[in-house]
Amino acid sequence: MPWTYGGIQYDYKLTMKQTNVIDRALQVSIVVLLGAFAYVIYDSIYERIVQPGDRAPDFSITADNGRTITRAEFGGKLLVLNFWASYCAPCIEELPSLDQFQRELADQGVVVLGVSIDKDPKAYKRFLNKYNVSFLTARDPDNKINSEYGTFKIPETYLINRDGKVVGKIINATNWVDGRMVSYVKSLL
Repeated sequence: MPWTYGGIQYDYKLTMKQTNVIDRALQVSIVVLLGAFAYVIYDSIYERIVQPGDRAPDFSITADNGRTITRAEFGGKLLVLNFWASYCAPCIEELPSLDQFQRELADQGVVVLGVSIDKDPKAYKRFLNKYNVSFLTARDPDNKINSEYGTFKIPETYLINRDGKVVGKIINATNWVDGRMVSYVKSLL
């Protein structure tokens, strides 16, 4: 039956088969869109948390010395990846032992990289100057690297072996020069 709209006459005659095909295509499209929507929601709320045994996520960051640092650069060495901030009391507590640890084990194949999540570059620089930090440091104010690792509590440290595998994870301040800690780290070399 023809119908008129705006002075134009329309006459659509669809067979029952054509109507069923269109209905089915619309249903499939809705299901696909709902699946894509569910995946986007899941992916946006899923937090990856790196654990011992996992492969360490790759990263790239510019250190204070201007050198671009990547996880892969530490092949052949044990990387001690420490996340910290200048306003973090436990970070301040562990800093002297971490600094001494780096000096004592550097020649044995241990490298410490401190990644600060400080947003304020001046506070970050004041902290480094005040505590005379000797290990390699970089600032990640956008929290890109620690988010890749699933780190939201600081200090948090990952021990990453020469193959890029996380072999240890330490949450909270640690006495890095304690005999048990040094023995543990040496056992990973």
